[in-house]
Amino acid sequence: MQCPNCQSKDIGKIGTHQYYCWNCFVEMTLTKGKLSLHQVEEDGTLSSLDDLFEDHDLQIGS
Repeated sequence: MQCPNCQSKDIGKIGTHQYYCWNCFVEMTLTKGKLSLHQVEEDGTLSSLDDLFEDHDLQIGS
């Protein structure tokens, strides 16, 4: 798996279908073959980054 944000392969699994990029600090959730990206804010909340990517960039296995 490669991070769609920074292209790093330094990805860790943090939960069922949840991953974390240790290079750009983005949390990813895999649902039905599609990634959803979130930035972890200072207060621990998540902000969606999905609107910054095209659908084909978030597909796994395409």
